[in-house]
Amino acid sequence: MVIGWFGKAGRSASTWLQRPGIQDPVDRRNAPMLQIVLLLIGTTVPLAWAWRLLGTDIPLRPGETGSLLAALVVSTMALSSLVLVRHNRFQWAIRQMLAVVALQLLWAYSSNGLSAHVFEQPLQVMWLFVAGIAIGRWALWVMYAVLAVSLFLGGASEARAGGGAMSELLGDAGIRSIMFLVIAVVIDRTTRALRGSLDEAHQQRGQLVKANALLTEEIAERERMQEQLLHAQKVETIGHLASGVAHDFNHLLALITGYVDQARIASNDAELQQAVAGIGMAAQRATGITHKLLDFTRYDATRPERFDVREVLVDLAPLLRQALGSGITLHMQLPPTPCPITFDRAQLGLAILNLATNSAQAMAGEGIFAIEVTTHPDGSSIDIQVDDDGPGVPVEIQARIFEPFFTTKPSGEGTGLGLSMVCKLVESFDGRMRLESTPGAGTRITITLPSAAALDHALTAPG
Repeated sequence: MVIGWFGKAGRSASTWLQRPGIQDPVDRRNAPMLQIVLLLIGTTVPLAWAWRLLGTDIPLRPGETGSLLAALVVSTMALSSLVLVRHNRFQWAIRQMLAVVALQLLWAYSSNGLSAHVFEQPLQVMWLFVAGIAIGRWALWVMYAVLAVSLFLGGASEARAGGGAMSELLGDAGIRSIMFLVIAVVIDRTTRALRGSLDEAHQQRGQLVKANALLTEEIAERERMQEQLLHAQKVETIGHLASGVAHDFNHLLALITGYVDQARIASNDAELQQAVAGIGMAAQRATGITHKLLDFTRYDATRPERFDVREVLVDLAPLLRQALGSGITLHMQLPPTPCPITFDRAQLGLAILNLATNSAQAMAGEGIFAIEVTTHPDGSSIDIQVDDDGPGVPVEIQARIFEPFFTTKPSGEGTGLGLSMVCKLVESFDGRMRLESTPGAGTRITITLPSAAALDHALTAPG
């Protein structure tokens, strides 16, 4: 309980000391340390003098009254600087504090001599650190110069007051100045290295931010390109369907025209209703064809959903027959049980149409195109197997068949995007594609996709 209380108190104090409103990152990091120093100087020094005056019977020695006043001035300025830091005016606070300390050092040493401040010199080292870390090198060396001048003034003042020989006291001041010089050099090198490291870190951070922005932009651009390629592939596939669609529409228009003629010469209501019904059936079939074409040419992103593979293939059969042409026989073998997957329904239809178009072109308008759907024995995945009895794929190019922009078609007759886009789409849903082909004996492409039923079982299984 006690440890938890101290932990919460420490976190609260750390939060209170943070000053996010300070813009400079170095000042923002130094703000907690400076606030602690200012708070200690502003409170402990007056408390120490209060104990000295009220808690002991020792009378004030000569010169201590001036030291008391100087200490109170420094404590007052420390608390004033603390208020400035709390209001995010870090640099103004630290410069004000150091200016007062510099004046106090010059006055105290010149008034009280060198020996009277021997025990305060560790605190004076702290001001060198504060100047170097919080402001910079020039402030460090100005503070050192003030301290060195104060030491020599103190030695001279003490000698004039009869506290010792002038040469000895000035020599003592010189030795102390050298000691402070060594400390100042160490602080200077350390702060310079720290600021250099910080600047380098800021540069690297800036480079990482730029690189991240470029990467984000590149990813967005690649996604846009992928959507555009998908749309282009849809348009290319629909283009191959155009001749079959035109043939069917001509046939449907001929039927509609025939039924219109029958309606004109109908001799009774029954014949008229029969003609109108025929017109409606032909129009309904034409509407179904146009709707399917619109589904495939719609420009949208991938939209996964759960569905039965068999339903998609059954609905796709009319378009497949149009894509294959009258000289190619379509065989479709579907299992009696559902084959659920999670995929984009329209994109799966586009992928099958693309494979059918490629097979039709390879078979030169004559042959057999077969689709078979099977479920793996363990139920983990579903295979959509597409076969044709065309000339097959040469062995030397089988490894490249799924590469983007790779095509064996003459210039202007293919983009080389069809199979690569299908493969990428399948892989995006954790599936895979494989090619099996023997030159002169046809080609088989198998699409393997995870079974939605197996996934549901894995999610609901205990443990």
